[in-house]
Amino acid sequence: MSQDTDISWPVLRRIVQDWAGSSAELAEVQPLDGGCISTTVALTLQSGTKAVLKISAHRVDHSYQREAHQLELLRAAGVPVPVVHCWKIGTLDDPFSYLLMDFVDGIDWGRARRHASPEQFEELQVHLAEILRGLHAVKGERYGRAEPAGGDAFERWPAFYHGIFEPIWKELEKKPLLGVKERKLVNRVRDRLDRLVAHDDQPRLTHWDLWSSNLLARCDENGKWRVAALLDPNCKYAHSEAELAYMELFQTVGPAFMKAYGREKRLSEEYHRVRKPVYQLHSLLNHVHLFGEQYAKPLAGALERVAALV
Repeated sequence: MSQDTDISWPVLRRIVQDWAGSSAELAEVQPLDGGCISTTVALTLQSGTKAVLKISAHRVDHSYQREAHQLELLRAAGVPVPVVHCWKIGTLDDPFSYLLMDFVDGIDWGRARRHASPEQFEELQVHLAEILRGLHAVKGERYGRAEPAGGDAFERWPAFYHGIFEPIWKELEKKPLLGVKERKLVNRVRDRLDRLVAHDDQPRLTHWDLWSSNLLARCDENGKWRVAALLDPNCKYAHSEAELAYMELFQTVGPAFMKAYGREKRLSEEYHRVRKPVYQLHSLLNHVHLFGEQYAKPLAGALERVAALV
C-alpha cells in the first residue's frame, strides 16, 4: 500500500484474519476505483479467495454500516449484489473504518456495451429491467433514505424530493455558473415541485445511483451477457421514476430497457412530459455542482425542456 493512504500490510492482514481465520494470509493487494475519502482494494488470499475492502484511516465513518445495510436490502429484493462479510466503524483505539465484501467478477456497463454485440447488449438491458422491476416492487411505508436505524420519513414525495433538491441548489447558487435568467427558472421549478413531481404511486425501494461504473456485467460460457452486480447503493424509498430518468439521462439504458421495464405497467405521459425533465434537471444541477462546467451544456438543454412547464 502507498504511504499516503496510511493503511499498512499488517492492518490489512489483521482484517483478513479477523474474517477468514488466523491461518489466512494475504497474497496480493490491488487498488480499485473508489471514492475520494475511502481506499478501495481487491484482496487475494493465498488460498485464492478474493474480497473487496473499502477502508478509511483515522475516521469514524458510518457510511460502511449504511452501505452494508443497503446491500442487504437489495439482496432481499432479489438484486445481485456483493455478499457483505463484515464492517466496522473506527474508534480512537482502532482508527480504521471498513467494509469487507465478496469480489464479483465482471466489467463495468460501459465496457460491456463495447464488448457485446448490439443484440447481446439489448438482452443485457432486458435483464437489468427485470432486476429493476423486482427492486421497485419493494414498497416502503414512507418516503426517505434507507438508513440502518431509520431516519427522517415523509408522507408525501414532493416534501422529501424538495429536501433532496434544495441543498444542491443552495450550493450551486453560490457559484457563478448560471445567469440571472437560468437562476430564476430553477427557482420557479423549485417553487412548483409540489405540482411538478406529484404522482399517485407509493414509496418504492431504489438504488439511486445507477450509472455505468455501478453496474457490473459478465458474459457466460454460452455467450449470454448478464448483470453480475449492482454496486455502491445510495438507497432511498422514493418515486421509482426518478431512478429511470437518471438512467435515461446518462444513456445507461436505451429503448430495450424501457420497453422491458414497462411491459407490466406502461410509464405515463406525465413521466415523459413533466416529471422526467424535472428529475433530469436536478441530476444535472448536481453534476454541475460536483464536476463543473463540463455539464453546463447538458444543463442548458435541461433548462429549455422545463421552461415550458413553469
